[in-house]
Amino acid sequence: MSDNGWSADRIDTESAHSARIYDYILGGKDYYPADKEAGIAMSREWPALPIHMRANRDFMNRAVRYLAEEAGIRQFLDIGTGIPTSPNLHEIAQAVAPDSRVVYVDNDPIVLTLSQGLLASTPEGRTAYVEADMCEPATILEAAELRETLDLTQPVALTVIAIVHFVLDKDDAYGIVDRLLEPLPSGSYLAMSIGTADFAPDEVARVAREYAARDMPMRLRTEAEAERFFGGLELVEPGLTQVHKWRPDATVTEDIKDEDIAMYGAVARKP
Repeated sequence: MSDNGWSADRIDTESAHSARIYDYILGGKDYYPADKEAGIAMSREWPALPIHMRANRDFMNRAVRYLAEEAGIRQFLDIGTGIPTSPNLHEIAQAVAPDSRVVYVDNDPIVLTLSQGLLASTPEGRTAYVEADMCEPATILEAAELRETLDLTQPVALTVIAIVHFVLDKDDAYGIVDRLLEPLPSGSYLAMSIGTADFAPDEVARVAREYAARDMPMRLRTEAEAERFFGGLELVEPGLTQVHKWRPDATVTEDIKDEDIAMYGAVARKP
């Protein structure tokens, strides 16, 4: 549990939360007993869950490094940021280009209380935090923090990592991503990871039931459904693939089996 001393006034400590479960499974310290109980139950149903979650985090790191190093992106809009875990997105981007600018977006009070870890920018760059719900993209795009940090006449990388599986069909995940991309100019990018049950259907279904039992229903997507997020965009090689297969580098040291990963990932350019 956290020793950061945040105010818990707005935090539901009795119910598990997806970001805190993720933090617990990844070995963090910003969680409560309900989150630990959920993480243990889920890992019991699918022992590969920690491998899966680490692979997703590693995908984010590689995608951001690619965007900064090879694509030359200097502005990032990160949706569903989650609890700060070093290296955070801005640390990866600013290690390549110290003048990189990053706007983080989340609607979880615990992320806001810990957001100082997201705001430690280099002097040359800038970071900002927007407290908003991704299901209300207009609120994000109109936020003063975003407008003061990012220049929307220049390319921006929109990162939507491990979050759309918590957006149900009634909330139109495709429409949300499209609306966030709409004001971004040509040369911008979309980087996403998308939950799936294609590779371990029984195990992932059991994990999904554990989430649903804690009032966190999931919408897992097939490969074809994941591809829809990138319609009209130019996929970067190797296209849409399981996250551990997207441009693996020397940091990928585990011998990861396909059935241990329940996330598709891709990076694509807006023409």
